[in-house]
Amino acid sequence: MNKTPGTGGTVNSGSAADGDAGLLSPVSASPLVAALTGDRAVLAAILAVESGWAAVLEKAGLAPSGSGAVVASAAEAGRYDVADIALRAQGGGNPVIPLLADLRKQVQARDTANVGAVKAVHTSLTSQDVLDTALMLLARNTVEALLADLKSTTAALAALAEQHADTLCVGRSLTQHSLPFTFGLRAAQWFHGVAAAGRQLEHVELPVQFGGAAGTLAAGTVLTSGTASTPFGLAYSLAEQLGLAAAPAPWHTNRLAITSLGNALASVLDAYGKIAADVLFLSRPELAELAEPRAAGRGVSSAMPQKQNPVLSVLVRSAALQAPQLAAQLHLAAANFNDERPDGAWHTEWPALRGLLRLALAAAGHVKELTEGLQVFPVAMRRNLDLAGPLLLAEGVGAAVAPLLDDKDGATGKQQLQAVVDRTLEVPAADQAGTYRRLLREAVPAGQLTDLRLEELLDPASYLGQAAGISRRILAAFPDFTRSAASHTSASNDPNGANRG
Repeated sequence: MNKTPGTGGTVNSGSAADGDAGLLSPVSASPLVAALTGDRAVLAAILAVESGWAAVLEKAGLAPSGSGAVVASAAEAGRYDVADIALRAQGGGNPVIPLLADLRKQVQARDTANVGAVKAVHTSLTSQDVLDTALMLLARNTVEALLADLKSTTAALAALAEQHADTLCVGRSLTQHSLPFTFGLRAAQWFHGVAAAGRQLEHVELPVQFGGAAGTLAAGTVLTSGTASTPFGLAYSLAEQLGLAAAPAPWHTNRLAITSLGNALASVLDAYGKIAADVLFLSRPELAELAEPRAAGRGVSSAMPQKQNPVLSVLVRSAALQAPQLAAQLHLAAANFNDERPDGAWHTEWPALRGLLRLALAAAGHVKELTEGLQVFPVAMRRNLDLAGPLLLAEGVGAAVAPLLDDKDGATGKQQLQAVVDRTLEVPAADQAGTYRRLLREAVPAGQLTDLRLEELLDPASYLGQAAGISRRILAAFPDFTRSAASHTSASNDPNGANRG
């Protein structure tokens, strides 16, 4: 145990079990996040690449028969000391180098039949081939879990959009009441952002990396000389073996694969951040239009027992606020990939990309819970809508009434109606509704606008434009996101699923 300066306490000096548990990043402190993106997951991905490559070489007749199985048995992440490998990685600048030394020892120890399996380990590869490919594997596994939660979220939002298609609320512009709105459209717009980002993420290619020491495939060319194989064919086989996309050429210094993934993850977090920001605002007690789902021990305060903090939204917002800087780091690195392997830019990608994966995956789980259990309060929405009174309909009234008015004292109909609004705003807020009605009635002859028609124009439900149609169009544009991933799986396994609505 070591003394911690300035704390008066002690801390453990560190071990493989003492990795980052997320104490200062509660948004991503999750067993699932740790399992899919933690150091052990990175180690497992690196070993999967090495094991996959050995299998490819054996199948091509370029490694001894039986070597693939030996390497696979040695490539179990639990056999390796993550903390020790991390420390030793400082010697070569990346974790592949010390891990390879340990892997070769494990392979030799398990090669009881002396097939020479160690010859299949890392042959013709370079560290960047392995680590780039391993990060693509890590991303694939993480994105699969992320998209499952994302589609549950969009299914919940689609249901909210349909359920509340006619639930009136107020639209806000620059913090002020603007026009009548519907909560259904708000939920549909949340859906739109998440579904569009999800579709973008679905279409990101995660390619295998290959190229050798300088990206020329020189060692691979020597390896395959005089055989039916080619370095490109081996790379294609590795992509198939690992379930990654094939690449037409090495991408050691062309980092679009990384920045595209980063952009898609950041876009998902942008969409989640929008939802979180709206829920945080609309769940304020003075508005009380929404509330997060409650759970024991969540939303509590250390000092105020009455508080129910919207902590799901707080955590999601914290993730969304971190994402742009991480995505920017990926672009900064990509723009500085000098020579055929850069001096530091590559290394800065690793924590930035993993950070985005961790934040997006964690936020996806929180948003799923938030949207599936979101409490909606239509009465409060209508109360807040009515705060602006009939002035909220001034735009619609102007469009309908201005053409009915003749010029008066040099003022057009539009100018006369603006004067009614200006005079109304001069009186206290509590008196504005009655004042606006009275002044409007005085400004427009009853012969041109009946009392009934005037009341119709001042009904918020009469000025929703295409709100319902917009919602329907949004949902129709993303049919594969209107049901949860679980529902899609059930339908695909159901022989009668195609006939269901």
